[in-house]
Amino acid sequence: MAENAFKQAMTRNGLPKFGGLPGMNPAAALGMVGFTAAAVGVSALAYNSIYTVSGGEKAIIYSRWDGVHDEVYGEGWHFRVPWLHQPEIFNVRTRATTIPSLTASKDLQMVNITLRVLTKPQWTKLPKLFKRVGHEYDQKVWPSVVNEVLKGVVARFNAGQLVSMRDDVSKLIRQRLQERASEFYQDMEDVSITHLSFGAQYTAAVEAKQVAAQEAERARYIVEKAQQDKRSIVIKAEGDAQSAKMISDAIRSNPYFLELRRIEAARSIASVMAHSGNKLYLSSDNLMFSMLSTLGATAESKAVAEAQTKH
Repeated sequence: MAENAFKQAMTRNGLPKFGGLPGMNPAAALGMVGFTAAAVGVSALAYNSIYTVSGGEKAIIYSRWDGVHDEVYGEGWHFRVPWLHQPEIFNVRTRATTIPSLTASKDLQMVNITLRVLTKPQWTKLPKLFKRVGHEYDQKVWPSVVNEVLKGVVARFNAGQLVSMRDDVSKLIRQRLQERASEFYQDMEDVSITHLSFGAQYTAAVEAKQVAAQEAERARYIVEKAQQDKRSIVIKAEGDAQSAKMISDAIRSNPYFLELRRIEAARSIASVMAHSGNKLYLSSDNLMFSMLSTLGATAESKAVAEAQTKH
């Protein structure tokens, strides 16, 4: 009766009767179905019992029975109890987080500052990190912590000091962030200020100050140049006066001084004419070649004067 009912059910579902398969009886068919179901179940169980941890990752186990386990699993294949154990995989590579902040300096100037931090979780503390923060720890922790630290550090410096002492500001921020990072089981590897700007009014005031300083420097240069020109004019006048006095003394003591100057002038004119490509005809008076008669007259006048002095 059971065999006939099974055949009728198979026929109603559009399946061939077992009687049509040579060498196959209903008991064997049921055994094959059971074996197949068992194989599929074992395969599914084995597949769900293995999980993989990739490079740069760590895993912990959350148990529905006793909560988060303290053991941390590294890279490779690991076994778990299906449904009871749920693996929580963490990325433990160094990650960069960029956080902008608007804060005030010591002199109450608004400062736009952007900080870039490189952090990674302490993988030995992953169970505690998962219990306290969860997976999105970088989005939950760093925005509030960085803003708090920036406001506290920037308030200790003036706007000018934030620019001139940028390295010191960055070191102090890193020190404070490292102290706070340990509270959330994370390691702070690097901190850098990627952007630093001030309000429009402060920027305009700084530019006006720079322009005024440049104008003052230019005015000082003009005054110093005028003073130098004045000194050079005085020195030149004193030199000309001294030169005139020396020439006057030379003429008074030696009447042939002027004749010597005339000879030098004649030589200069002759040299220029000799190297000129033009042909010029000048009288001896223009070339000062009549100086010999002048020298003779001068010598005669001097001799007469000396003779009158003797008598």
